[in-house]
Amino acid sequence: MQEQKWLITGVSTGLGRAFAQAALAAGHTVVGTVRSEKDLRAFEELEPGHAHGRILDVTDGDAVSNVITEVEQSVGALDVVIANAGYGLEGTFEETPLAEVRRQFEVNVLGAVATLQAALPHMRRRRRGHLMAVTSMGGLMAVPGMSAYCGSKFALEGILALGKEVAQFGIHVTAIEPGSFRTDWAGRSMTRTAQSIDDYDELFTPIREARQKASGNQRGNPAKAGEAIVHITTVDQPPAHLVLGSDALRLVTAARTAVDEDIRTWETLSRTTDFAEGAQL
Repeated sequence: MQEQKWLITGVSTGLGRAFAQAALAAGHTVVGTVRSEKDLRAFEELEPGHAHGRILDVTDGDAVSNVITEVEQSVGALDVVIANAGYGLEGTFEETPLAEVRRQFEVNVLGAVATLQAALPHMRRRRRGHLMAVTSMGGLMAVPGMSAYCGSKFALEGILALGKEVAQFGIHVTAIEPGSFRTDWAGRSMTRTAQSIDDYDELFTPIREARQKASGNQRGNPAKAGEAIVHITTVDQPPAHLVLGSDALRLVTAARTAVDEDIRTWETLSRTTDFAEGAQL
């Protein structure tokens, strides 16, 4: 396999770290972004000379652009860019403060947008490259108590329609949609809003407790997820959507079936809203 240059945001832990380790094991050079000097040193020690750390807050758009420009000049032309940095926000819709919702979108959506927008001009000029973003199975289905998180991932799924814009330039775009993996996502890394409205306790308390209990024992293997991501960079036609994990396959399929059922059930009513004649997209 020909050596590639990768950039992955958020490599200190979790799937970002697993993606980076898999790419390094495959012989690639990886630039990983972290939030502290300690994490930067730990990342670079994984593979001296091939693992390059950069400190970055993905919500700072100017900093994102500057880092990618600098990496292109000092490390080399980027072949693969993965917007991975993000976090989970748990809480019922009514109990989640607007400021927390806004922060969730700033990191999970705008941070990814800044990363992809900064990398795209370089790839467009070269007429090649692979852009990816980690959306989650929560970008294709939703569960109680995760409305802000799923909303951010649904938004990112829509933004990744950019793949239809850049295919003409030889650039691939993939939405990575993981299920539950054995990382800190549902544990230390999860932000949880306080339960303040008793009316939701009967529904939501068991869901929160089950997620906390499962943390650290999820079926998803991060190392195998990393291998899957490396694999799709080797094929001529990588997927626009890559669902990872058997739980994600089950839950996403059920959610899409439910949407299809609503469409079929209400098709007649849907058609009543047309003019008798007119243009269609």
